[in-house]
Amino acid sequence: MGNLTGKVALVTGGGRGIGRAIAQRLAADGALVAVHYGHREGAARETVGLITDSGGRAFALSAVLGQPGDASALYERLDACLRERGEPSELDILVNNAGFNIPGGIAAVQPQDFDRLMAVHAKAPLFLIQQALERLRDAGRIINISSAATRVAFPESVAYSMAKAALEALTRALARELGPRHITVNAVTPGFVKTEMNKKRWCAPEDEAAHAAYSVFGRMGWPQDVADIVAFLASDDSRWVTGQCVDASGGSFL
Repeated sequence: MGNLTGKVALVTGGGRGIGRAIAQRLAADGALVAVHYGHREGAARETVGLITDSGGRAFALSAVLGQPGDASALYERLDACLRERGEPSELDILVNNAGFNIPGGIAAVQPQDFDRLMAVHAKAPLFLIQQALERLRDAGRIINISSAATRVAFPESVAYSMAKAALEALTRALARELGPRHITVNAVTPGFVKTEMNKKRWCAPEDEAAHAAYSVFGRMGWPQDVADIVAFLASDDSRWVTGQCVDASGGSFL
């Protein structure tokens, strides 16, 4: 493909699931991909191995998001890794994918859980973008991975839904602010995807069938379904698309 040749991409939470698929697809399109991880070094290095074995370029770097100084720590490591490869400390594509869920309705949600979800899904992307701007080349791409839970009622994960809604508000605000630099800012909103995080939704055949039925296509999503959309938003083909939340739920809940 090669339409991202010469580009540098950072994918947070790139060790597994949707993040791994995104990292692989961006590398297949020619980008040098920084695969970020928080705790699962083995998974991130496996992602890097899959990319390099296929002829792509990637490296892993760690930073625990949701903690004070997380963005600074991540970019210090990114800059060091780029210098080691003879690359300038510049970035073309930032994918804010890292995330997790703590299920709970209004009666069950705890303050500490709410704080953790907001810290990783809303606060960390805000400051990752803030500190990326001095590195991000003009006509760069910022892509935030949100959730279809912002479009439909999802009371069993109320705090998670709120955190993702905050990320979408950030997406729209920054699209307006960064337009003069031709930097696009978009969000992608997956539905039920067959990842480790969602395993309880598909590990039993009857559970998978129930969740597949929400989509007009009668199946759950695969990480590659989301990665292909992200690849479009990362490419020059998406230059006229910004401030949008692109539904990647397979038509769920229509």
